[in-house]
Amino acid sequence: MLNDLKKDCEVRMTKTIDALEQAFSRVRTGRAHPSMLKDVMVPYYGTDTPLMQVANVNVDDSRTLIVQPYERSMVGAIDKAIRNSDLGLNPVTADVIRVPLPALTEQTRRDMQKLARNETEGARVALRNIRRDVLGDIKELLKEKEISEDDERRASDDVQKITDRFVAEADKMLAAKEAELMQV
Repeated sequence: MLNDLKKDCEVRMTKTIDALEQAFSRVRTGRAHPSMLKDVMVPYYGTDTPLMQVANVNVDDSRTLIVQPYERSMVGAIDKAIRNSDLGLNPVTADVIRVPLPALTEQTRRDMQKLARNETEGARVALRNIRRDVLGDIKELLKEKEISEDDERRASDDVQKITDRFVAEADKMLAAKEAELMQV
C-alpha cells in the first residue's frame, strides 16, 4: 500500500519534470529548432491544424528554419500563421518559407531567463503539492490504523527524499537552460 503511494508519487513527479522540459523547449534560445513552430496553428480547409501536419520544418542553419508545405497552395496561409503567432518571426516566402530568427539581445536573454525561472518555480510548487497529497494519504492510512506510526514516519521520509531528488533535477535543468540562454 505504501509502496503504491510512493510509486504514484514518483510517476506524478516524473510527469511534472516532463512538463517542465516541454516548457523549456518553448523558451527560445539563439538557435533555430523545429519545435519552436510546433504550437503554430494553420487554417487548413476550415480547420485549425498544427503546422507540423501541413508542412515539413527543417533547420537550414543555426539561425534559419525552412518550412516546406506539403501543398503549394498552403504557402500563404502558413506565412500568415507564423507572422500572427506571438513568436515575433517574419518569414520570407518563396516556393519554401524561410524563417530567419532575429539575434537575441541581452534584454531578451534576461527576459527568457525570467520565464525559465518562473516555469521552474511552477514545477517546484507542483512537486510540493504532489508531496502534500501523498503525505495526506499516508496520514489518512495512519488515522484508519492501516499502518503503524513507524511505517508512517519511514514513508514520509521516503516521500521527502523523492521530492528532494526531483526538485534537484528541476534546478539542474534550470541551470542548464540559463547557461544555454546566455551562450552567444
